[in-house]
Amino acid sequence: QVQLVEFGGGLVQAGGSLRLSCAASGRTFDNYAMGWFRQALGKERGFVAAISRSGGVTRYADSVKGRFTISRDNAKNTVYLQLNSLKPEDTAVYYCSATRSNTDYTPTGPHEYDYWGQGTQVTVSA
Repeated sequence: QVQLVEFGGGLVQAGGSLRLSCAASGRTFDNYAMGWFRQALGKERGFVAAISRSGGVTRYADSVKGRFTISRDNAKNTVYLQLNSLKPEDTAVYYCSATRSNTDYTPTGPHEYDYWGQGTQVTVSA
């Protein structure tokens, strides 16, 4: 069982930056691939970024590639999402997710993740 808590959302102007953090409970954090998803009002939850259990493999949605960076610190049981060059269309609730993995697999589908945080709101003003 893994419990996830996100931090770091807020209101920022277009072009600005935010850093989201997701703290995980448990002693086996490095057995889990981690992902970030987002859901804008009236839209489905969509993939943003994922990182393998070791941190050696990352994947990004095309819409955020080059602007967002996912990273993890297994010693601190924490995964991060650095959001740079933010745009109004990045406005959404951002969710952290986890799935147990034996490899460097980085899932991109929400159905592939077993655990979810409560979400943190990111609002980007024009």
